[in-house]
Amino acid sequence: MSELIMGRNAVLEALKAGREIEKINIEKNRNRGGSLKQIIAKASDAGIPVYYSDRAYMDKLADGSGASDVNDQGVIALASDFEYSSPEDILELAEKRGEDPFILVLDGIEDPHNLGAIIRTAECAGVHGVIIPKRRSASVNETVLRTSAGAAEYMLCARVTNIGRTIEMLQDKGVWVCACDMGEELMYQRDLTGPLALVIGSEGFGISRLVKEKCDFVATVPMKGHVNSLNASNAAAIVMYEALRQRL
Repeated sequence: MSELIMGRNAVLEALKAGREIEKINIEKNRNRGGSLKQIIAKASDAGIPVYYSDRAYMDKLADGSGASDVNDQGVIALASDFEYSSPEDILELAEKRGEDPFILVLDGIEDPHNLGAIIRTAECAGVHGVIIPKRRSASVNETVLRTSAGAAEYMLCARVTNIGRTIEMLQDKGVWVCACDMGEELMYQRDLTGPLALVIGSEGFGISRLVKEKCDFVATVPMKGHVNSLNASNAAAIVMYEALRQRL
């Protein structure tokens, strides 16, 4: 099976990352300078066919993907399905880099825009990999690829059947698991160095009770306003960067 990658930056990063791309469609009347020029050049170097299509055909492609709300910016690539990794792959990457594992576990993020934003921040913050459940969770699709601004092409992402068992496996490997949730200890008071997995809950319900019970400790983002919750991607970004600050 194949999937669409839409948007200039997403397509360009897919090309840079060596993603297997079958073809690229570019809107006929677009100015072919800037990033579009780079896309055409890289596609030519990689032997990827480029087709120049009218706007009606581009809209048909986007509509067929189920992501017609996404602005394709005049470029749509047909690529192989996103290749998921395993939690073991993530641990191996950290070992290869000579770094303590820094992992993100997402307990039911359903909005692909949130997932893409989280992956983008995770890549910037030096996270080795993101773990998501196979059920009741957004998967890495064209919306995620575009929202991540291409970061998903560089981030290991594992899909697992059971988050709880995966947490136990990480703990057996010496990884401390931190639930990012409401609790008594602020994240600034927690040691977020060393082998670490941060668990982020879903947009509406947070971390499930069973998953939270398996975590080693809780780190809380301080709240001073009238609204006592943050968007999942914003909360994840804050905690990831506190962990990064402590690791520098």
